[in-house]
Amino acid sequence: MRARNRTARKAMVLAAVASLGAGLLAGCADDGGDDDSDSSSGGGGGKTTITLGLFGTQGFKEAGLYTEYEKLNPDIKIAENVVERNENYYPALVNHLTTNSGLQDIQAVEVGNIAEVVNTQAAKLMDLSKVEGVKSSNWLDWKWKQATTKDGQTIGVGTDVGPMAICYRKDLFEQAGLPSDREEVGKLWAGSWEKFVEVGKDYQAKAPKGTTFLDSPGGLLNAIVSGESEKFYDASGEVIYKTNPAIKAAFDLTAQAAEDGLIGNQTQFQPAWDTTIANSKFAAMSCPPWMLGYIKGKSKPEAAGKWDVATSPKPGNWGGTFLAVPKSGKNTEEAAKLAAWLTAPEQQAKLFAKQGSFPSAPAAYDLPQVTGAKNTMTGDAPIGTIFAAAAQQIPAQVIGPKDQIIQQGLTDNGVILVTQGKSAEEAWNTATKTIDNNLEK
Repeated sequence: MRARNRTARKAMVLAAVASLGAGLLAGCADDGGDDDSDSSSGGGGGKTTITLGLFGTQGFKEAGLYTEYEKLNPDIKIAENVVERNENYYPALVNHLTTNSGLQDIQAVEVGNIAEVVNTQAAKLMDLSKVEGVKSSNWLDWKWKQATTKDGQTIGVGTDVGPMAICYRKDLFEQAGLPSDREEVGKLWAGSWEKFVEVGKDYQAKAPKGTTFLDSPGGLLNAIVSGESEKFYDASGEVIYKTNPAIKAAFDLTAQAAEDGLIGNQTQFQPAWDTTIANSKFAAMSCPPWMLGYIKGKSKPEAAGKWDVATSPKPGNWGGTFLAVPKSGKNTEEAAKLAAWLTAPEQQAKLFAKQGSFPSAPAAYDLPQVTGAKNTMTGDAPIGTIFAAAAQQIPAQVIGPKDQIIQQGLTDNGVILVTQGKSAEEAWNTATKTIDNNLEK
């Protein structure tokens, strides 16, 4: 990710975390960002080797998709080159695209970076809308548009999305006198993040000792802004985060929740935050599908079945990736075919069943791998159905080239400070100063 520290890790985790089955962080290469490879021409035994440059654990290999494709296409061999963290992967990708060298046949692009790639690197990438079997109707409309240029070229096909829900501990809710049934819980805050915070006050009034309603200020802020059509940029490409009333309102609501003691003082995806999961120190968290795997990976065995998933106050999206095919590749035609196959609804459903990456293809939502999905942390909760309903309500959102820098500033240099004793005004001023300095670099 463009950004480089904790928010960058957040986006890395979107792909790197978690599988419904294993829920463990994984990386197949070091963090050096060196994704050069010379294996994209002829493979062994006369086969054509298609290489993929990926970050984190995209899950294609783990879900058996490479093996399946190779059986269907005996002349093809697939190899992936993985950098664990997108914060290291993406700068290298930009460099390779700029110099038109060192590129893999297929390159992954995280959603936080797609706007910059569309705006600055589209000429280096194939228009995948021309590939056989690729139809815009196969994807959520807003997902397709995110990788499409103004002149109609689609330079990336979508893999997963991150429809927002709320994961919560049934046992802690009950101990605090709140309902634990997912339908009743969702009704408590339906349609309003302000209602959500009010539920937090009710929880905190009778909270089990040593627990807070929410895990982190960054998680709440991100959940709120993830549902805004315009957040940090407007449709013309202008930076508007300081003048957008929705962003200031989200910041102030998060800050108020922090001041009221409803939120833990941790930064997400840091070791101390992991410990709060393991020790059941909070009752609820913003929760796209991939978060279930992270929860499983960091929880103690006795937490299994104690979690559930309720509808978010408002729909939003947190996460997602695209596959792009550089024009300079040695096997562009075969690479485009593979990218199209990997992102077809059937494969997206298989990926969700194995890895927890939620499909961006609506046709996958009716497939048994989605409708019948369960997770050991949430017991019998119909997670596939819950997240499918959320995915189809996500608004089209303007993604700016420096979204992650802004998001990082608002969280790691902003609302987290309120949990450390700063006022909301002080936190906002620190955040905006940090962001503006970074945007000028």
